[in-house]
Amino acid sequence: MSRPNPTAPLAKAALLAVLCGAAFLEGMDVAMFNVALPSIRADLGLTTPQVQWIVSGYVVSYGALMLVGGRVADAYGHRRVFLVGLAAFVGFSLVGGLADDAWVLIAMRVLTGACAAFLMPAGLAIINTTYPAGHARDRAVLIYAGIGAAGFSTGLVAGGLLSMLGWRWVFLFPAGVGLVLLAGASALVPRDVGNRRASRVDYPGAVLIAAAVAFAMLGIESLAHHAGPFPPVAWTVAAVAAFLLFIVRLRRAAEPLLPLGVLSQSSAVPAVVGAASLAAGFAGFQLVFVIYLQESLGWSAWHSALGMLVVAMDAVLAPLVTPLLVRRFGVWPVATAGLGFALLAYTLFLPLDGTDHYLDFLPGLVAVGLAFTLAYGPLTIAATERAPREDQGVVSAVLYTCFQFGAALGIAGASALHSSATETIGDGLTALKIALIAPIAAAALGFASAVVTTIRRRSRPRPAASVPATSPTERSA
Repeated sequence: MSRPNPTAPLAKAALLAVLCGAAFLEGMDVAMFNVALPSIRADLGLTTPQVQWIVSGYVVSYGALMLVGGRVADAYGHRRVFLVGLAAFVGFSLVGGLADDAWVLIAMRVLTGACAAFLMPAGLAIINTTYPAGHARDRAVLIYAGIGAAGFSTGLVAGGLLSMLGWRWVFLFPAGVGLVLLAGASALVPRDVGNRRASRVDYPGAVLIAAAVAFAMLGIESLAHHAGPFPPVAWTVAAVAAFLLFIVRLRRAAEPLLPLGVLSQSSAVPAVVGAASLAAGFAGFQLVFVIYLQESLGWSAWHSALGMLVVAMDAVLAPLVTPLLVRRFGVWPVATAGLGFALLAYTLFLPLDGTDHYLDFLPGLVAVGLAFTLAYGPLTIAATERAPREDQGVVSAVLYTCFQFGAALGIAGASALHSSATETIGDGLTALKIALIAPIAAAALGFASAVVTTIRRRSRPRPAASVPATSPTERSA
């Protein structure tokens, strides 16, 4: 059977559909477990720490191995790493769905998170190395980012539906979808071209950065859940020590894991700051809003998920509207507008008084949807557009790592504020409003950073593209 020509429009559309499906599946897989945890706990008799690690295990391994996964994809080939990562994701999901022991379940979630850490940067790198620079690539990235982000919101509802059939379907359904995507990817993802530079993987550096991120994530999880074998400060000290050793390794390694020159020559740094703030704001807001719906208004988890489904509007608007706006106004003005909508959205929830109806907070939810519609895709473009072909995987990994790290910080910040306010004030509604300070502050930081970046880019001459195969078009400068 001959492989489809990757340059044919129909083949590219099919390829994009498969890659978007994988991104959507990963986002949905994370969200479904937030709804299914009570069913899993009741059926297997799990303790609170065990329930926490079903989620935390995925988050920690995903964040810790992301940079490693990106560099491995660059070294061994984006296609190979994507297919292996997706196949392993399917396999571990199947085992998890058949597990009867808590530790097997947790181990499968840890391994599934590790697979996603290799899968996601490879998928974005495939788009950036298959589509030519300019409007075609920007539109593909915007579609990919929009559908991937919508997977999380949709996963909340899907988790509720699947839990009605039994919690094992939360494992088995992604495995079935993954098998279909794997068949499509095997036929459609173009073969890797150029030299595979396996020797470029700096394994000592990989161990150090994985340890640094893992320690940092464990510290955040410990702060958010007020549990763990060590206090947050101990994890923080370990994370800082590992990160400093990683910096030393970067300076001494002949071919470092993360080429700092790639980041400094592009808009990657302000883009990942914006992505981290976007993730932190939404994750913190979601925690506060779900608590408000369920404890103040008495909504069920299922109704809460349905109520937030409007946020997934970016799955429709991002492919249709955002490419037109980016082509007309540029990447950074559109991203700045999106981060501004995030700040507006969280501020709109401050007047809630516990007697609200859905229409009262619908404008805020629409603003959240617009924030992701306008910000997430353009920030993804800004982070990766100037990266050389051979570094697309690791640069994509930097973006995803910062997004994941921002989400964890957002949850920890909102949780800490809520717990502190509840203990000192006692009024649950007031405590929730105080907790909203965390997402508002994160959104304000991202918006301010984007405004400064937009002004600076408009006030200086546009740099010439240094890498023709991956350089941005003039309109995105």
